[in-house]
Amino acid sequence: MRRGIRLLLVLALWLLACQAALAQAAGDAPRIGVATMQPGTVFFERFGHDALVVVDPATGAATSYNFGFFDPDEPGFIANFVFGRMRYRLQALPFADDMAYYRDVGRGVSIQWLNLSDAQARHLAAALAENARPENARYGYEYFTDNCATRVRDAINDALGGALHREVGGRSRGSTYRSESVRLASPAPWMWLGFDIGLGPAADRPLSVWQESFVPMRLADALREATGSNGQPLVLAEEQILPHRIAPEPAEAPRPWWPWALAGFAVAIATLLAAPRAPRVVAAAALPFWGLCTGLGALMLFIWIFTAHRFGWSNHNLLLFNPLCLLLLPGGWRTARGRAAGPWFDRWLLVVAACTVVALFLLWLPVAPQRNAPWIALLLPIHAGLWLALRRR
Repeated sequence: MRRGIRLLLVLALWLLACQAALAQAAGDAPRIGVATMQPGTVFFERFGHDALVVVDPATGAATSYNFGFFDPDEPGFIANFVFGRMRYRLQALPFADDMAYYRDVGRGVSIQWLNLSDAQARHLAAALAENARPENARYGYEYFTDNCATRVRDAINDALGGALHREVGGRSRGSTYRSESVRLASPAPWMWLGFDIGLGPAADRPLSVWQESFVPMRLADALREATGSNGQPLVLAEEQILPHRIAPEPAEAPRPWWPWALAGFAVAIATLLAAPRAPRVVAAAALPFWGLCTGLGALMLFIWIFTAHRFGWSNHNLLLFNPLCLLLLPGGWRTARGRAAGPWFDRWLLVVAACTVVALFLLWLPVAPQRNAPWIALLLPIHAGLWLALRRR
């Protein structure tokens, strides 16, 4: 009898312990944060970076889920980069290890702790752990629509049942993929010029706050303004993890077209004044300009026809940096040597100049507009000036 009572008591205590353990496990949810890294000095760091941070409630260990890893040594990496078939992967690593690089190079890092319910936090942590498995970690990277920031945004939105998209998808600050790219690339002239020349009209559609969150710092702004499922702010707290010790994120700045027009007309007037006395000098100076137009135009055609970089397709700048300038090089070379340019030289000069007028016409059309007014203001006078200066009189 006593043995039976003792057995029942042990069993009851064991059941109570199991129930307490289950209750404790059900009540402990991971803490979720979004770490935002400020832009760096290397060209692929100009847009900043971010990661999701999951803190284990039992151990306090913080894991960084970072969608920004790629392997430059993988077979075909350069070809994939050129043709727009980049493959990135999600990497789970200790948060302190992830922060070591940013500490060394002086890039600032802040973290936003999210106001999620226990169920939402567990769902997000489980989804990230599953996504980080080797067989699930790789994804097709796209600079604007599927990158490290949009993956973080989408994971949070999934945990919220789509509430983040519903809240910010209808709002806009008026920015575009071009404006954000040029702004963030502005410390490197070659980089912002490449974006501005190489992006087509698809990059000039006004973005919603949801789309604008392809930039990690913009995503942090969107989260700061959003609300959680309980109607309270989505961001519970925000703290600085590392100070920013290098140049800050570039500010937004207007891009007036008139300085470009002044430069274009100055070159055109100088060309017209010099041509009667020194046509050979004018032709010699035009040769590298036409060569540059040919090279850039050929590159834009290659992007449009052969690659998956769809934001570079249908680029109106093809009418300004015209690959038809290749046909001007033989006549320009002959003129620079004091010989007759040939019967077709005048006609191609007129065609190239007329293409810049077509670009101006397309700028005014509401269908698929492209914000390339500065380039039109610069290059239309130059092409027109070369036609007037070098055509046969």
